[in-house]
Amino acid sequence: MNLEQLITKKRDNALIKATLSGDSKAFSKLVSSYKKRVRALGMSFFKNEADTEDFEQEVFLKAYTNLANFKGDSSFPTWLTSIAYNTAVNAKTRRKEYLPISDEENLEDSDLTPEKNQIRKITVLAVREAVKDLPEKFKICVELYFFYDNSHAEISKITGEGINTIKSHIFRAKKILREKLRSYYEE
Repeated sequence: MNLEQLITKKRDNALIKATLSGDSKAFSKLVSSYKKRVRALGMSFFKNEADTEDFEQEVFLKAYTNLANFKGDSSFPTWLTSIAYNTAVNAKTRRKEYLPISDEENLEDSDLTPEKNQIRKITVLAVREAVKDLPEKFKICVELYFFYDNSHAEISKITGEGINTIKSHIFRAKKILREKLRSYYEE
């Protein structure tokens, strides 16, 4: 654990303790710290702002009401992502709608030439399409690993799957993606 992670963990633990002691402002600080993370996960599952906002409220309400159950076995962001993931999966099961992560508006890089920016956009679109076609169990692992920068252990805690299963899913997904992208660029 690096220094930044240690400081974040201590801050989160202090805010959790304060929240459990009745300080509602402390929980607001936790929400502010992790709102973008929850929003990004919500946007990957929903196609509109209204549903994503409802999702965010539901996730933070669940986190607040279950905060006393947080034991610190994992980091708070991992615990919160697990709540968000399960909430999204349940909503997805009800709706059968899904949009993979990757904001096109964030693709522009002022350090790149217009041509390289265009190549980057095309590449991301190809990856997005390839990820969309992955089997569900692989897709979730790939997104949590690459888009959310979660470790294998964190993904295991979030999904409830074993670490070796997570590693296998990511390995197989990368193999499938490599083949799909190879065929995409050969066309």
